[in-house]
Amino acid sequence: MSQSPLRPSADGYYLNRTPWFAFILLCCIFALWAAAASMNDVLIAHFKKAFLLSDFQTAFVQSAFYLGYFFLALPAALMVRRFSYKTTILFGLFLYMVGCLLFFPAASMAKYGMFLLALFVIAAGLSFLETACNTYSTLLGPRETGTRRLNISQTFHPFGAMTGVYVGSFVMFKDGDASQAQLLQMNPAEAAAQQLQMIQATLTPYQWMIGVLVLIFVLIACTRYPACKGNDAVRSERDGIAASLGRLRRNPRFVFGVLAQFLYVGAQVGVWSFTIRLAMQLGGMNERSASWFLLTTFAAYFVGKLIANLLMRRWHPAKVLGVYGVLCIALLAYTILVPNITAVYAAVGVSIFLGPCWPTIYGLTVDGIGRDTEFGGSLLVMSIVGGGVIPIFQGLLSDYTGGNMQLAYSVPLLCFTVIVAYALYCLRHPASERLPVGAAQTA
Repeated sequence: MSQSPLRPSADGYYLNRTPWFAFILLCCIFALWAAAASMNDVLIAHFKKAFLLSDFQTAFVQSAFYLGYFFLALPAALMVRRFSYKTTILFGLFLYMVGCLLFFPAASMAKYGMFLLALFVIAAGLSFLETACNTYSTLLGPRETGTRRLNISQTFHPFGAMTGVYVGSFVMFKDGDASQAQLLQMNPAEAAAQQLQMIQATLTPYQWMIGVLVLIFVLIACTRYPACKGNDAVRSERDGIAASLGRLRRNPRFVFGVLAQFLYVGAQVGVWSFTIRLAMQLGGMNERSASWFLLTTFAAYFVGKLIANLLMRRWHPAKVLGVYGVLCIALLAYTILVPNITAVYAAVGVSIFLGPCWPTIYGLTVDGIGRDTEFGGSLLVMSIVGGGVIPIFQGLLSDYTGGNMQLAYSVPLLCFTVIVAYALYCLRHPASERLPVGAAQTA
């Protein structure tokens, strides 16, 4: 039986059915940005040794990366408005490729700062991708199944994250690599040769990434994507960015949600970024062996997403968020207080309860903001900069306490207390009735 022709809904945003090939290609992009982010967790451990860095200095890997989200999210929203979702996605993929290519001069010069620049450019590309894809995935089909499509897209994230960790760990880390202590004991020439070899090892994963990005870029460029930007009547009701931001600033639930998302991303990145270091410290193992714990965190993350999706059929999403947040706090407290290898297992277990946090906070925050959804979504993407701020405090705390990585996990614990408070706020202050994306709000 032939399918009905693809048609926009009455408001011009949603579609009468999902174009599955186009949608699955879009889902693959979720895996691509997850792979880039999880590779940072490997780079932190790798650069600490290759450049002889402190924990505070290694945290700048995440800072450079997540500042790209902060500075480029609003320009991405403006590009969607001016051109199209597809154009914004292609531009994001292009920047992603440029950032990967910058790893080659960075490795040639053996400069940590050059690597940070490359990571910033990659994140700039990802900012365009996330700003476009999170909203666009909800629009590629009927309105009533929009949230389900976003959840489907998000399930690709852990697979990309696991791939990034696996490829990064087992290509960058070698069993014969010298430890940081051994490097410090070598003569300068021998140590420099070892360090250069480690730095060059970062290139292979990014060579492979460039090949995948070129393939996805070509496939998306050749695939028809509907505009999903509203009809002329709806578009005429839009106003400028200043007015939109002004309304959002006066919305307490939205402001609280942006703060919660900032802290959540920071806590998630902090938990994952220092997992390898925690396992090395408590388990007395090398980077390659410790990487298995990080790989396990993403499997736990995927399982947690599936369980949360089932729970949300019965419970309000804010209730799931609150319960998961409390369980994160309990496991992080165990990680901080128990001085043996089981603390690493607890840190891995935290990832089970991270799964629904990003899309749930995103959904609760944009719920009911109507015509401001476009810029509201970009502000939530900007809040990803928390991933570049919170780990710095973890690194500082670790350095200040003589390298006590367990105590550093108190920083994400504090973040989750605010996230639980936001979940309770949403339960006590439900959003107004959800409006169509782009529809005008009543005063």
